[in-house]
Amino acid sequence: MVWQRNHRVAAPASCEYDILQIRESDFVTSANQQYRPEKSCGLSAAFDRPLLSLLRALSRTVRLPAGALVNLPCSVLLLGILASGCTTYRQQNRILDYWARGDIAGAQREAAQKSASAGSGKDAVIWRLEHATILRSASKYEESNREFDAADAEMNRYAEGAKVKLGRETLALLSNQAMLPYEGRPYDRIMVSTYEALNELAMGRPDRARVNLIRAYQRQQEAVQLNQRRIERAKQEIAEARQREGVAQAEADPQFKGRLDSIYAPVRNLQPYADYVNPFTVYLDGLFFMTQAADGSDLERARKSFERALAFAPDNPYIRADLEAIENLFRGKPLPPTTYVIFETGRAPVRDQIRIDVPILFTRVSYIGAAFPVLEFQGDYLAHLEVSAQGKTQRTALVSSMDRIIAQDFNNELPAIITKTIAAAIAKGAAAYAINTAAGRQDEALGLLAQFLTAAFQAAVNIADLRTWTTLPKEFHVCRLPTPPDRRIELIAPGTGQKVSVDLIDGTINLVYVKSITTASPLLVSQVKLK
Repeated sequence: MVWQRNHRVAAPASCEYDILQIRESDFVTSANQQYRPEKSCGLSAAFDRPLLSLLRALSRTVRLPAGALVNLPCSVLLLGILASGCTTYRQQNRILDYWARGDIAGAQREAAQKSASAGSGKDAVIWRLEHATILRSASKYEESNREFDAADAEMNRYAEGAKVKLGRETLALLSNQAMLPYEGRPYDRIMVSTYEALNELAMGRPDRARVNLIRAYQRQQEAVQLNQRRIERAKQEIAEARQREGVAQAEADPQFKGRLDSIYAPVRNLQPYADYVNPFTVYLDGLFFMTQAADGSDLERARKSFERALAFAPDNPYIRADLEAIENLFRGKPLPPTTYVIFETGRAPVRDQIRIDVPILFTRVSYIGAAFPVLEFQGDYLAHLEVSAQGKTQRTALVSSMDRIIAQDFNNELPAIITKTIAAAIAKGAAAYAINTAAGRQDEALGLLAQFLTAAFQAAVNIADLRTWTTLPKEFHVCRLPTPPDRRIELIAPGTGQKVSVDLIDGTINLVYVKSITTASPLLVSQVKLK
């Protein structure tokens, strides 16, 4: 449905919707932001004519003050607001189809279009992150870093702003949380710096890689403080939301609470890492400062990073070998020719939604429900990679699970998400009640039409915020081996028949970077000389 320009609104005479607790000025601002000719949703055009008939009929029953731009009561405007945000991120994200097939060119084409069309809008950060990751997978490192820089600049702008405008929060209350800008999550910021460092290494610019790894470390430290502030803000938002009529009662309903507990149990039971630590970033920090050490302080930094990485992956034999190599360096013994294989496997969790009826009843309202986000972990991935050289075969070992990192962040957000989703469902229910009541007082048939339309619109906008960085991997692994005399290794994807022979480039310390998206997708292989 497209809202025409002549429906611009001035402040209505009165709004008897105390349950919404929305200031009149914020309501008018939100309405005017939404009612533009280019704003449309995926609902059928068949709704347009009956809705406009309802608007005209209702407008005749309300007297507005002199100077009002149009004679639309606020109840009708609320129905219009409900028409925004009709499609989820997953429905818009065709990149996933190409990505899962290993069609990097198709994914790149789709991501480029999304990133360009996003401009500086509410989805700019997420589309730029997706595009940058795909460009990196295509070995377009310079372009990838430009997109990462653009996403980073947007995330910094949101972080400096600190607060979302009240008008936007009002709009989200009446529509859904996906209408708010995607500001980036702490693990997004850490992974941006990590990938930028890897891109710089691939382009032979270790000095720039050093800057990005230092930034990644700082972001892990800052994330703890940012999360504490986010928790405090979430507590305040939860307290404010619970002041709205019906929210606390809905949260306390045993059946409703039991349903949520069963839905979120798998995510809550996933063992977290320490707050906002990405063990792969920590390991890469150690590897870089060991091989690029300018002095003893760099070596000490590398040792501490390897010790931290080992604490997160105590069964990883390769990190133990790195710690031994560090000790040898302190004793003056140089690193022997060594080849590292970093293996990036699988796909990060995506967000899906589950719709649950909210235990709040309004007469004349046909539908009261809420869509809650859930994490959907992705199977179909290589659990490890085999590396063969000189007749000996080794397996990669786990360094970091992005599933655990993303699940931890999701759990941190969850209490506020649940409360705000309930508050939004009740607010939309109250708006529907007001519209249906006004229509029913004028005419019984009009009242039935209003109930039909409000039910359809509520169902359409009842979506969760499903935006998340989907092109991240599921896991990071590592393997290290003495560089063979013939400088040739073979990469084997178990159970798939895939084998890739790699002729190592010149270097004392080599890094072979391997990416696998699914078991059926081809291995993507690149090389970097670390020393």
